[in-house]
Amino acid sequence: MLMLTHKTTHRVRYSDTDKMGFVYHANYFRWFEIGRSELFRYLGLSYKKIEANGFFLPLSEAHCKFNNPSQYDDLLIIETTLDTNVKAGMKFDYHAYSEDEKTTLATGYTKHACVDRNGRLVRPPEFLKMIKDGFF
Repeated sequence: MLMLTHKTTHRVRYSDTDKMGFVYHANYFRWFEIGRSELFRYLGLSYKKIEANGFFLPLSEAHCKFNNPSQYDDLLIIETTLDTNVKAGMKFDYHAYSEDEKTTLATGYTKHACVDRNGRLVRPPEFLKMIKDGFF
């Protein structure tokens, strides 16, 4: 089984935190998007290029398990893995952890449908299928 994984970092901003000083839960989904976008860039692709080719990847499912809190100025590592076992659409798994890589902050996944410019559900095009199959 081929695993396509990429790591990126993100520093927690003051605006990412709530009144108690902890990261507001919805920000993890934003960071998952950062990880996903950086994985695409690492593979020589971007959402802009995907959309220029007439395809879109709307979110169809999202999950996050919050393991440990994060606070202002923490440096996070966001590890994103493309699940190559999914045949229709795309699924990404995420692992957000501390800078020292010892503390898991959150884990989760997102699933994405593939649609054309008219919003019709379609199979992933060849250039996305090649990434999923490891021919990038």
